[in-house]
Amino acid sequence: MKTSINTIIVFFIICVASSFLPQKTAAQQVSVDFQVFYDELSPYGSWIENPAYGYVWIPDVEAGFTPYATNGYWVFTEDGWTWVSDYPWGWAPFHYGRWYTDPMYGPMWIPDNVWGPGWVSWRQSEDYYGWAPMGPGISISMSYGNGYNEHFNDYTFVRGSYFGRRDMHNYYVSTTNNVTIINNTTVINNSHINAVRNSTYNAGPDRTEVEKRGGKKISQVAIIESNKPGENLSKDQLKIYRPQLKNNTATEVKSAPAKVQNLKDVKTSEQRSKEVPTQKLNQPSQQRIEQPAKQQPKQQQRNVQPARQQPVQQRTQPARQQPVPQKRINQPAKQQPMQRPAQQQPTQQQRSVQPQQQRQLPQQQRNVQPVKQQPAQQQRNVQPTQPTQQPQQTKPAENTKEEKRGR
Repeated sequence: MKTSINTIIVFFIICVASSFLPQKTAAQQVSVDFQVFYDELSPYGSWIENPAYGYVWIPDVEAGFTPYATNGYWVFTEDGWTWVSDYPWGWAPFHYGRWYTDPMYGPMWIPDNVWGPGWVSWRQSEDYYGWAPMGPGISISMSYGNGYNEHFNDYTFVRGSYFGRRDMHNYYVSTTNNVTIINNTTVINNSHINAVRNSTYNAGPDRTEVEKRGGKKISQVAIIESNKPGENLSKDQLKIYRPQLKNNTATEVKSAPAKVQNLKDVKTSEQRSKEVPTQKLNQPSQQRIEQPAKQQPKQQQRNVQPARQQPVQQRTQPARQQPVPQKRINQPAKQQPMQRPAQQQPTQQQRSVQPQQQRQLPQQQRNVQPVKQQPAQQQRNVQPTQPTQQPQQTKPAENTKEEKRGR
């Protein structure tokens, strides 16, 4: 009896377990092909067909764009140092495939089906950490060898004390120093095996060493699977889309971009540098441009201040000079015998004209504003001329009649 009961229990357990096995197997076999890259990245760049690498993607980014340096930063995860990009398409090109730089068109991305925290080769010295994108066909083991050397301009270096910061882009070392730094650095050989994804990564600098150089603790970020393209870092959790990708087989319809452009129709790096960037940038180049822009209004205010003082001088100076010519014109009879003999009396008209000319000349040289005061000055000059001329005509006539009577 007991034997039959045990047999029933074992049979029941086997049935329940068998019901779950097909679901797990199906879940592990679910994968996507390269069509997800072709469809999701098309709005952000151009797909071209390369005779050596097949379909290659050229991002529509600003000139000076550098993979694993522009618009992103490194965080430490269970797979090592993982690149977090602020580009909406960063989930794909920085975690699948390889990059290479074309001398005319700039960085181009070649898709691949293996996910990684960042396909770069690492170097270090006592002062610096550096990394460079791995080229097409280069594996982790090949990048460790002395025979593999990237171009020195592909490296991004930063001092060890700044590595791991979210604003690390503010402390990148100029590429003009790359040759000297590279000659004094060694390759970082820090492999990490992900058994779940059956992949090997280069984890990058040692976490404990980075904490000593920076003087602070580095918290580990957890990677959470996302079911749609994109990535987002929040509260030490990196939610990222990283599906299993399969290669095309001979029996399947080959995936391809909906639109493949001719390389001649793609804008070169020089042409893109003359246009406004289509995607945001948080690199030092942008910040260096913004700082002078904030200081320009202060310079304009300094230039405007003298302009405000000029009208004050123009208004006060003519006001002080106006009473002087009025006294000379209102008292011509008293001043004429003292200053000039009777023979020079006809020059009074010249006096009335000269002050007007002297006032008009400085007013025209200084500004147009005092011109509004000219009619008032002309009226003042004209009014005293009438009484000065009438006495000159009547007085001699009265004197001649008195002289005749006396005679």
